[in-house]
Amino acid sequence: MQDTQAKQDIKTDILVIGAGSGGLSVAAGAVQMGADVTLLEAHKMGGDCLNYGCVPSKALIASAKTAHAMAHAAPYGVADAAPQVDYAAAKDHVAEVIATIEPVDSQERFEELGVRVIRETGRFVTDRVVEAGPWRITARRIVIATGSSPFVPPIPGLEDVPYLTNETIWDLRTRPDHLLIIGGGPIGMEMAQAHRRLGSQVTVIEGDRALGKDDPELAGIVLDTLRDEGIEIAENALAQEVRQAGDAIEVETKDGRVFRGSHLLVAVGRKANTEALNLKAAGIETTKTGVKVDDSLKTTNRRVYAIGDAAGGLQFTHVAGYHAGIVIRSALFGLPAKARTEHLPWATYTQPELAHVGLTEAQARKAHGDKLEVARFAYNHNDRAIAERKTKGLIKVMVVKGRPVGASITGHQAGELIALWSLAISGGLKMSTISGMVAPYPTISELNKRVAGAYFTPRLFENDLVKKVVRLVQRWLP
Repeated sequence: MQDTQAKQDIKTDILVIGAGSGGLSVAAGAVQMGADVTLLEAHKMGGDCLNYGCVPSKALIASAKTAHAMAHAAPYGVADAAPQVDYAAAKDHVAEVIATIEPVDSQERFEELGVRVIRETGRFVTDRVVEAGPWRITARRIVIATGSSPFVPPIPGLEDVPYLTNETIWDLRTRPDHLLIIGGGPIGMEMAQAHRRLGSQVTVIEGDRALGKDDPELAGIVLDTLRDEGIEIAENALAQEVRQAGDAIEVETKDGRVFRGSHLLVAVGRKANTEALNLKAAGIETTKTGVKVDDSLKTTNRRVYAIGDAAGGLQFTHVAGYHAGIVIRSALFGLPAKARTEHLPWATYTQPELAHVGLTEAQARKAHGDKLEVARFAYNHNDRAIAERKTKGLIKVMVVKGRPVGASITGHQAGELIALWSLAISGGLKMSTISGMVAPYPTISELNKRVAGAYFTPRLFENDLVKKVVRLVQRWLP
């Protein structure tokens, strides 16, 4: 039925559709620089990251780490203690963390900044007009920042059984006896380890290779650790049917294996939230993964940008924040700005962590062939890692003509360490710059300096010419 009620007209400089991390960054930056900004959000302020993704998952992981530490304290001279896990209380901890961060993303804060916040779904009606509830909004520039939601694959029988996603698992108050997880990517593996450490049996069912987008050598270290903790990881196990079997849920795979558990989490990926936008009316094209954008994040409608998950690329909060900066530069100042991808890192917050930026070793070998050198340094040679018994890990840096083109790290604080390599790639720094820095001793951050040193080791210590020059100089020195 067509809405016959008259719409209230709003004219604005910047219309942001979606109040996730990217949309909020654009809105806050634009309004503080003098633009008239309107923000649409029909659901929760803060988007997926605050309410269902990054924040709650890391909070639950923190609870799980604490339980694991209690049960494995003996190597530090402290008696092991069986943790008494209160799963509902752990979820209370998650809720408290969200509530603590929530005011920063709240409607009240953004209205205080001067943003016009409308809690309605937006829908394009022309190339520059969006309708939202009783409002008809005309904007000079529009930013699609609608994020993504869990992709639920069309597995026969799935619609007939209760299943969880990364959005609904936070409502679960009773610890699963046996959690089945379809999907062995970052979300699946993080939730697998967290729930195992909180006392659940866990089985991960992955149709290909678990952590398949990461360096196989480093991913293998993580997967071995998870298996050692008692997690069953079934790879090359494509889910073919899901069914209820009494009080249990069964997942049958293409090769005939059957996995049985009490709860099911579907974590096979995410899809961009674009269906409700009526993009065709605005002349905006889409791809299989999201809105079609160019290097400046403009859509096929030059007045409209798409950022973050909606843009169909890397689906990370920090990428959405990076995109916001590109859009502000372009939309507010009319300056040329292009989004790059080679310096964008990602991390999986298992223990050990797994982080990456730039090209993997396989990608670098394919792109650079014999020009590639790979510098390696193991955690078990880092004194701080030894002191804290966190020696399981490895850092690899892919180097071409003295400059890093990629880095992969697994181990303690890998997500922290990878930031330096993002800086190095972004700034075009040489390995000599990294080796010349001074890291405080003893710290995990020394690993970055030491791997740069490992790159120069064969040049300095295994080079006959260098040795000859040193001996010659020593003869002539007074």
